[in-house]
Amino acid sequence: MKLVPYWHDTAPRFQGCETGPVEGDYDVAVVGGGFTGLSAAIALARKGASVVLLEADRLGGCASGRNGGMCNNGFAQDYAGMVGKLGAETSLRLYQSFNTAVDTVETLIRAENIDCDFQRVGKLKMAAKPAHYDKLARSHELMVQGADPDAQLVSRAELGAEVGTDRYFGGLIFPHAAQMHMGKYVHGLASAAARHGAHLHENSPVTGIRRLNGQAHRLTTPRGSVNARQVLLATGTSAVGPLSWFRRRIVPVGAFLIVTEPLSREQLDALVPGRRNATDTRNFVSYFRVTPDNRLLFGGRARFAGSNARSDVKSGAILRRSMVEIFPDLANTRIDYCWGGMVDMTADRLPRAGEREGLFYSMGYSGHGTQMATYMGQIMAEVMDGNTTANPWGDFDWPAIPGHFGPTWFLPFVGAYYKLQDYLH
Repeated sequence: MKLVPYWHDTAPRFQGCETGPVEGDYDVAVVGGGFTGLSAAIALARKGASVVLLEADRLGGCASGRNGGMCNNGFAQDYAGMVGKLGAETSLRLYQSFNTAVDTVETLIRAENIDCDFQRVGKLKMAAKPAHYDKLARSHELMVQGADPDAQLVSRAELGAEVGTDRYFGGLIFPHAAQMHMGKYVHGLASAAARHGAHLHENSPVTGIRRLNGQAHRLTTPRGSVNARQVLLATGTSAVGPLSWFRRRIVPVGAFLIVTEPLSREQLDALVPGRRNATDTRNFVSYFRVTPDNRLLFGGRARFAGSNARSDVKSGAILRRSMVEIFPDLANTRIDYCWGGMVDMTADRLPRAGEREGLFYSMGYSGHGTQMATYMGQIMAEVMDGNTTANPWGDFDWPAIPGHFGPTWFLPFVGAYYKLQDYLH
């Protein structure tokens, strides 16, 4: 079993990063080499800006290369619940931005000729309890009125056509959702950014940002410094650099995944006949999909803990048990990959983007980052070019999380609370 992301191990690593010192003057410095940063670098370079991108580790090395390979529309939360909190008009507008985000991924893939196994397979959200199905039904009733007219409610009796388990009580299909190979997508985005003229640097953590006469910023790294007229922070859960204001507003939560050995077509037809992205309604969520080479990827929260080698192995064992509970026929199946990553969660599980003290930012995707990060990279390029109305999250305030100053000492308590909620509700 390899303790590395399947996406990293089965895709070529981008070799076009610059190896010399970090230096020079640029129109824009992008901090972070995940989907947001790479997408923004492409869009900004297309506009004719000189762009430098600074990544602390490897491109796509964090959340962008450690996720479940899903490109889903829709909220992480229940749509009916979001309407209750935000109102019908705002909920519809934000839901449509997630639809547009998936479209943006597909458009960018086609425009830049990225080979990453992109497919519109749809997402199946499965009810873990009968009461959860009732909530899905209420959401479906509201969604088909405008947010997602093609959404389909699936009864428990009909669920066998989608997934080979009797564990769930029906579901809701989001046909707009897609999937792809995340490692190949990162490689394609980086290749496109470099082709359009962006200067990409790996292993270049930004350790200091200083305003220069109100006209530019100086960004310092261990490999040198650059000056930039504008800066975009696309850092997610990064613990590196002078980002304490953002760290107080984001909780890094571990997400963990395993991938099986290759399975036969007959096995997959029995387990996942619909081949959709699948997720359930629990707080300790389980999700799965089929990889391009016919393995089952199975992920979930597993534990409210950080990701490291020891934690990943512990979480992988929990995930294997969950997988076998859902699919008993996989009890003797070999696990070839096990890894973890950190999700940048906000308190309300909605992204944040805007400008603070002359620095632009977009982050906090809360587990729905693939499509929204790509989309917001493009959107922030528009915002930085003067079109501030393009930002769908511009009106959202972002208060600090009480008692949170960076270290996530409270995660075990949060995990215990959510485990209790899963039991009670």
